[in-house]
Amino acid sequence: MKKRLIALACMAFFSQAFAAKDVTTQPDFYFLQEAQSPDSLTLLPPPPATDSIEFLNDKAQYELGKSLRDTPRGKQAWQDAHVAGDGVAAAFSGAFGREISKSKTPELYRLVMKMREDAGDLATRSAKIRYMRIRPFAFYQEPTCRTDQQQELSTNGAYPSGHTTIGWATALVLTEINPARQNEILKRGYEMGQSRVICGYHWQSDVNAARIVGGAVVARLHADESFMRQLQKAKDEFKRQTTLAGNLDR
Repeated sequence: MKKRLIALACMAFFSQAFAAKDVTTQPDFYFLQEAQSPDSLTLLPPPPATDSIEFLNDKAQYELGKSLRDTPRGKQAWQDAHVAGDGVAAAFSGAFGREISKSKTPELYRLVMKMREDAGDLATRSAKIRYMRIRPFAFYQEPTCRTDQQQELSTNGAYPSGHTTIGWATALVLTEINPARQNEILKRGYEMGQSRVICGYHWQSDVNAARIVGGAVVARLHADESFMRQLQKAKDEFKRQTTLAGNLDR
């Protein structure tokens, strides 16, 4: 009974905290209104029950992820833990083949940074609030790969993974802009999701569900005029810079 009351209190808190956040109140951080975004609660099945075969896989993937933390892949997962600030832009620069930054690629940077909250917040919000799924590190009462974030993350739901949704949605959009590097970009987007499992922040099923939500929010963004204008600006900027670089190499 006590756990249920705590869960209900958390749901009420996050419903109020998230309610005012969308393009109508924060136009520099969102393209969409909450009512326009894909509804993850409708789109996704419930997270796996703890007595299910799928949850056995979740636990196995958690153990596998832990075994990778002291490897180069684990170091990458540690770096992937932050998408705040310039984190998501920096994470994709190598795969994109060009620095994504406010100074070097301002239009592309604005696109990536603005769609981040549509993907990681709006599109995941309803399922996160409804299910308030416990995260692996809290379930096992073990440290993550980056303990400075544990307190914050222990107070919100794991399903689906917001970081994964951001990573996968960003990869899909960047592939449109630079299709010549689609394999590198999509691989990087996939890795950002798996990093959440390695760190112990998310179950594998959180990550799998988030990739579905990431695809859905990108599809919806393509029906938004302001997103399409910014996408075109980013494409034009990339084309100009690519042409200039080609001319300089001659």
